[in-house]
Amino acid sequence: MTTSRRIAVVSAGLRQPSSTRLLADRLADAAGRRFAAGDVDVDLRVVELREHAHDLTNHLLSGFPSASLAQAIEAVTTADGLIAVSPIFTASYSGLFKTFFDVVDDDALEAMPVLLGATGGTERHSLALEHAMRPLFTYLHAIVVPTAVYAATSDWGAEGDGDGDGVPTGLTRRIERGAREFAELVAGREPRQAADPFAVPTPFEQLLAEN
Repeated sequence: MTTSRRIAVVSAGLRQPSSTRLLADRLADAAGRRFAAGDVDVDLRVVELREHAHDLTNHLLSGFPSASLAQAIEAVTTADGLIAVSPIFTASYSGLFKTFFDVVDDDALEAMPVLLGATGGTERHSLALEHAMRPLFTYLHAIVVPTAVYAATSDWGAEGDGDGDGVPTGLTRRIERGAREFAELVAGREPRQAADPFAVPTPFEQLLAEN
């Protein structure tokens, strides 16, 4: 029986094209193959944060999102799983990446499976995934898969990204492992139910009876 899951991909790359978006696409493609193998249909939504940079600043100042930013936030908060990728600046995620998750409600990602990715100039920045990005999503009560994927500049030009027998190595291996963990976690859980902002947690009659 075919099932369906909603997957959101957040890319915080600042340039176009960007290695951050490239890594996000490769993670999404690898996860998509895993879902397809498990007979799971995927509704994929990609959020390019650079397109919402000005709206994010306005939202911080006014407290109200633009229509397009509201749609982006909804795509993320109603997803069954999230792939989040940021460039690494000064040993941490980008300000644009942080600003987006600053305007997402603290409990909106609770129990949501998340696959993390990051890009940077050298391998020295790879630990930012563990000391900066993972704690952020732990604070948001998301479920972060064990494998986080970092891609340095040298990873994109590496030759022979395989062992000669069809077994992936290097960046490809990390992508495949992270995608497998993510797809298994998402497929093994019930689809998330979007919260109804107008729902009344306690019936009005019960509230009256208690007073």
